[in-house]
Amino acid sequence: MADTGDINVGSIIRFNGELVQITDYQHRTPGNLRAFYQAKMRNLKNGKQTENRFRSGESIEIVRVEYKMMQYIYAEGEFAVVMDNQNYEQVHIPLVMFGASGKFLKEGMEVKVSFEADEAILAEAPTFIEAQITYTEPGIKGDTATNTLKSATLDTGTEIKVPLFFNEGDWVKIDTRTGEYVERIKK
Repeated sequence: MADTGDINVGSIIRFNGELVQITDYQHRTPGNLRAFYQAKMRNLKNGKQTENRFRSGESIEIVRVEYKMMQYIYAEGEFAVVMDNQNYEQVHIPLVMFGASGKFLKEGMEVKVSFEADEAILAEAPTFIEAQITYTEPGIKGDTATNTLKSATLDTGTEIKVPLFFNEGDWVKIDTRTGEYVERIKK
């Protein structure tokens, strides 16, 4: 068993019989009271956010998690089908595990999947992806002075906001955590 000093942001622990991931973790020492740790946690099964105070030195069960890089193949209903590149085994993972970044998934993309005892508990799309704009209103040369944005549809079917000077066929780099464009890419 580990104690409260051994965990940090990103750790996966078993709390009240459920698997949770630590999203925020702070050590507090209020005046003449005992020190404690304030933790914000996200339940990996249902996505609910909770907060808890742990006493300093309290025992906590840290869950052993194995990460694998897998290849996204296709979406099947509410599941994403991914393949292990070593043994070509296919695994069905609920798309909700990817969160908001699931709408940016493309065939052949490498995704990171976390397993606890052969059960997928967490999935992450790449932080940055490159996508092509399939539809947007035509851009006008010289529309770079203002920070005005317009809607654009990507080859994944997702709609994002881009600057006015982007046109159909342009390539864009996107941060999948926020869903915002990062930069234009020359291809």
